[in-house]
Amino acid sequence: MSVTTRYREAWDGFWSEASAEQGAVFWDADPALTAGVHLALFEPYLAAPGLPLVDLGCGNGTQTRFLADRYPRVVGVDLSAAALDHARLADLAGQASYRLFDAAEKAGAERLHAELADANVYMRGVLHQCEPADRQPLVDGLAALVGDRGRVFLVEPAEAAGAVLRALARSPGGPPAKLASVLRHGIAPGEVADAAVPEYLRAAGLTVLASGELPLVTSERRADGSRIELPSLWVVAGRG
Repeated sequence: MSVTTRYREAWDGFWSEASAEQGAVFWDADPALTAGVHLALFEPYLAAPGLPLVDLGCGNGTQTRFLADRYPRVVGVDLSAAALDHARLADLAGQASYRLFDAAEKAGAERLHAELADANVYMRGVLHQCEPADRQPLVDGLAALVGDRGRVFLVEPAEAAGAVLRALARSPGGPPAKLASVLRHGIAPGEVADAAVPEYLRAAGLTVLASGELPLVTSERRADGSRIELPSLWVVAGRG
């Protein structure tokens, strides 16, 4: 199983029009406020920190480059070729490598695992953007990449984030510009039940090692200048 053509085309359309300027995309927040915060939670559970690190759903590579400053081998993967064009152009030093990858395609996940062997995986805000039927196959792909020794750090908007996003979308003056750009391409954020996230991991054969809540920082601000943050859940999982 792989993601739908419509879904892939929507993301390619979005990234083809997106500005290359850092922070121009709704979720393209400063890595010190995102990946940096997440690594502090993730690293205590890395049984093998020297493994390759896969940034799954890397988009324009802002977080990927931050990760590549801290790990010897980082691979940014995304299903959008246009996103990867942004990532490669921004990575002038070649800190990371990038490749087209559909995590919901079992054979593709197995091929990448055969190349990298076991890997640690970082995934931020991807599951809720998937079509519901793609969510378990995607997490199965995570499990294939992790193998026996790797760990996955997954952070997703919580159910409560749905109310925040709906309120923004229905603002009297219309949604904030960065969110409007996402919605215009038919990429409407889906809602994943809080209880479903660990269940997807368990169904893929992974054990939840730690979990918690924290704000998911965006690059967008409200009219009063306050930064928009979404309630989110984070989970660390592995083979045990």
